[in-house]
Amino acid sequence: MRDRPVQILSLLMALLALVGAGALLPRIVAASDEAKLRYTDVSVEGAPPIVAVGAAVGALRGLVVDYLWIRLQQMRELGQFYDARNLADLITKLQPRFGEVWAFHGHNLAYNLSVATSTPGERWRLVNAGIDLVRNKGIRYNPNDLILYKELGWWFAHKVDGLSDDAHLYYKRELAKEWHLLLGEPPHSVEDRAAWLQRIADAPDTYEELVAKEPGVAALVDAIEAKMRAFDPKFKAKLDRDFLMNHGRWKSVHSTPGYARVFGLQEQFRRRDPAYAAMDDLFSDPASQQALDALVTYLRKRVLLDDYNMDPARMARYTRDFGPFDWRHPQSHAFYWSKMGSEIGSERYNNDEDIYRILNDDRTTIQSMQALAHTGLMRVDPFSTDNPTRIYDPRWIGSIDRYFRELYQKHYKARGGGPDTFVDFYENFMAQAVRELYHAGEVEEAQKLLEQLDALCGRGGLIPNNKYVAPVDVFVRNATFGEYEMVPDVARTDLFAILRRGFIEGYLAGKKKVLEDALVYARDLTEYFKSTRYTDFRTKMGDARLADIIGSLERSVEDVIINIMQDSSLPLVDRLTIYNRLPEDQRAMAYDAAKPRIEADLAESPLAVAGGKLDALFPEPPNMDAYRARRAEREKERAAALKAMQDGSMDRKR
Repeated sequence: MRDRPVQILSLLMALLALVGAGALLPRIVAASDEAKLRYTDVSVEGAPPIVAVGAAVGALRGLVVDYLWIRLQQMRELGQFYDARNLADLITKLQPRFGEVWAFHGHNLAYNLSVATSTPGERWRLVNAGIDLVRNKGIRYNPNDLILYKELGWWFAHKVDGLSDDAHLYYKRELAKEWHLLLGEPPHSVEDRAAWLQRIADAPDTYEELVAKEPGVAALVDAIEAKMRAFDPKFKAKLDRDFLMNHGRWKSVHSTPGYARVFGLQEQFRRRDPAYAAMDDLFSDPASQQALDALVTYLRKRVLLDDYNMDPARMARYTRDFGPFDWRHPQSHAFYWSKMGSEIGSERYNNDEDIYRILNDDRTTIQSMQALAHTGLMRVDPFSTDNPTRIYDPRWIGSIDRYFRELYQKHYKARGGGPDTFVDFYENFMAQAVRELYHAGEVEEAQKLLEQLDALCGRGGLIPNNKYVAPVDVFVRNATFGEYEMVPDVARTDLFAILRRGFIEGYLAGKKKVLEDALVYARDLTEYFKSTRYTDFRTKMGDARLADIIGSLERSVEDVIINIMQDSSLPLVDRLTIYNRLPEDQRAMAYDAAKPRIEADLAESPLAVAGGKLDALFPEPPNMDAYRARRAEREKERAAALKAMQDGSMDRKR
């Protein structure tokens, strides 16, 4: 009986506690919403089934996860990365809202485990697995966690586009091929690229909506199934990423004239693969084009959203607002994820203690723009083992100038000199941009940029100095000294800019000395990168890590001539003039790759109205067969050398 008052009092206190907790709950929820601490109305929404088991044990789940996280840190310190992979996977299933463990899990795959493999293919699979884990799972469960966006952007910028990994050239080739097959060749102008992506964003969300809008799609899919059932009676068309990639290969065979033309891939595929021949018949039928375009545009939208967790509307907006992103380039992805993080994930860290997290994310964003300025103009042949052509794109200079000012204002009051880091970046980038424009022959633009730099960071700077007072030619010569050894990737942008200027001025303006000087510069720089003790070694992956940045002089000349021929910003008559003044061997380099662009531009040109014929204005060189054979042999030799190098590496590993 003596315990009865105690029991009653305890019950009353429990009831009061429940009432108090109920009264406080709305304020707690509101505070968590305001601080972006809640992701969904249900803590395990969208999570794997095992999470329901974890949720059932209530508070004990937190204790289990804490223990596992401590154990994971111990494994990392001991270098037990394979065991850590399994443990990290378990933690993400028990607690998918734990952003830090997703970041660890992805980093472990992309960095720690990938470097333990023997072939570039094995490495790329693990790097890709780490990226996909965070991109397609971690961010879906933690959509406003800035750290995940920053890490993902950094992996694209550092692991894929950087130079530190022996297999970095393989990564660049594979990423470029993958996105070339997914999206195809992008339009040249910023406006056209933004509109191209917006058409994908505006595509129907479901197949039913697509068919309602374009009934021919259903007929096309039925025709595909009917054709394929000749080989597989149970065939059912799967409108997924694989279907889109197969279409991309078919499209590339028809529209990419490089190695597809050299090796006669269209004829080979039709002869060896009846399924390809059947698809080729349907896809090539003019009556199918409207339905096929609608289907491909719809699939691109679905694949971007479902397989890559990327929003084509956001991709289009970034292109309109910032510049000509090429999604075959790793730095476009670095920009996308880091910029997205700053837009939707930074509110949780907008305080003095955590501002460095936002600063680091914004650094990744603007540095990716810098990298796109250096190498953002691309030419990709998905059937080649050659490295993608990556050329300086001056369109990014104005974008970086504008975005620097935005970031400077954003971080002006940040403690620890937050904006100073962007001032240093701006000064270094603009100083290099002066040199790039000068080498490209844009002397007046280079001089204007130098004067702007002097006004902001020179005599008009916080601490006035005369660093940018020299004439532009003197400044460029002094700035270039010794830089190639410290920043070798810059050498390729210089090489392309100088060769481009040489061919344009040499053949259009009759400045043969400019062309001769450009070729001498290219030859000397190529020899330097092939012979210097800093760059002449080959990695176990078969690539010369730095020497292959330049490649052969023949390949450099070929890339520049093709770039000039395909550049619709140059008048067609100028491009035709340059082409017809080139030596026969250099015309052969450009003919196959440039012919589709020249033919399309000619069809819309007054030259066509005047009766100009492609064969007369852009004649095939007489030595094309020999050139194609030599190029095919060169490709075979390179492929054989890579295979031998990789096989030897695996033998040594065993």
